[in-house]
Amino acid sequence: MATDKQLASLDTLFKALGDRTRLRILSLLQAGEICVCDIHGSLGLPQPAVSRHLAYLRKAGLVSGRKDGLWVHYRLASLPDPVAQTVVDAVNHALGHTAAAERDRRRLLKVANVAAVEPQPRVRCC
Repeated sequence: MATDKQLASLDTLFKALGDRTRLRILSLLQAGEICVCDIHGSLGLPQPAVSRHLAYLRKAGLVSGRKDGLWVHYRLASLPDPVAQTVVDAVNHALGHTAAAERDRRRLLKVANVAAVEPQPRVRCC
C-alpha cells in the first residue's frame, strides 16, 4: 500500500509528465547532458520558458543540473522509486519513436554542431 508521501511523489511525477514541452525536453535529454541554451535552440522556445520547464522537471526529480560558469547542463536523473523509474522509462521509450522527437533531435544536432565550430566564445551561451 502506498504511503501519502509516495502518492504525493507520483502526483508530482504525473504533473511533470503532463506537459508537451516537458516531454520534449525529456526526450532530448535521452541523448545525454545538454546545456539549457542548446535545449532552447532545439525547441525554438524562449530561454526563460525552457528554464521554467527545467525547474519544474528538477523539482519533480526527473532531471539534475550541473553548473558550468554561467551555464547549466541538464541530464536525466535516476529515480530512487522503481515505480516512478518504470513510468519514466516507458514514457521515454514512447517519445523516442515520434516524428516530433526526431525533429527535435535533428535540431539539437544542428545547434550542437554550430556551437562546436564557432571560432569565438558565444555571448549568449556555452
